[in-house]
This record gives sequence, structure tokens and C-alpha cells, in this order.
Amino acid sequence: MAGKRTALVELDDGVCCAPLQASPLAEDEATELARLFAALGDPVRLRLLSLVAAAGEVCSCDLEDPLGKSQPTVSHHTKALADAGLITGEKRGRWMMWRIVPERLAALRAALA
Repeated sequence: MAGKRTALVELDDGVCCAPLQASPLAEDEATELARLFAALGDPVRLRLLSLVAAAGEVCSCDLEDPLGKSQPTVSHHTKALADAGLITGEKRGRWMMWRIVPERLAALRAALA
């Protein structure tokens, strides 16, 4: 009888994991998932991510008012989300435009499935 096959979820640089209920996480899988969840573990970052996702693309300058945070604070939080691969930025002149990375959000969703 063939063993049960588990769909893998690609996360980053070849690190992948099965959905949490399928099997225990390996150490590298747990490390990568923890890094992503840590980036989402701040209410400002969660709001920021939802603002970017809702807009499709948003300028950093347009995040200050809805978040009620200064430009340096917005930059700190966008950097944390970008380092985790959850958003990506493109510099246009003096402005930074942000978009979500749908594949990363889908991978997180699948890991929790």
C-alpha cells in the first residue's frame, strides 16, 4: 500500500512545509514559518498589510494617515514585511510603491490549512 502523499507549500529559498495538520514541522520549516508570523505579529503591520492588499498598490506616503504613524515608523514596518517577503516595493522617483506578494500569503494560508 502506498504511503499518504502530502502537498508541500513553497515558502522561501527551497524551504517548504506540509500543512501543519499533515505532519510535524522540521526545524527549518518551523524557523521560516515563525519568521513570517513574527512579521505579522504586530497590529500596525497587520493593518499595513491589509491596506496594501486592499489598494493593490500603495505609496508609502499614503500609509501614514490611515495608520496614524510617522514616515520613519511606516518605513520600519514596511521593511519588516518586505524582509519577510510579504510585500514588495518599487522605487518611483522619490516615492516607494508597495504591493503584496500573493504567493507568500497563499503559502501561509496553506500551511495553516
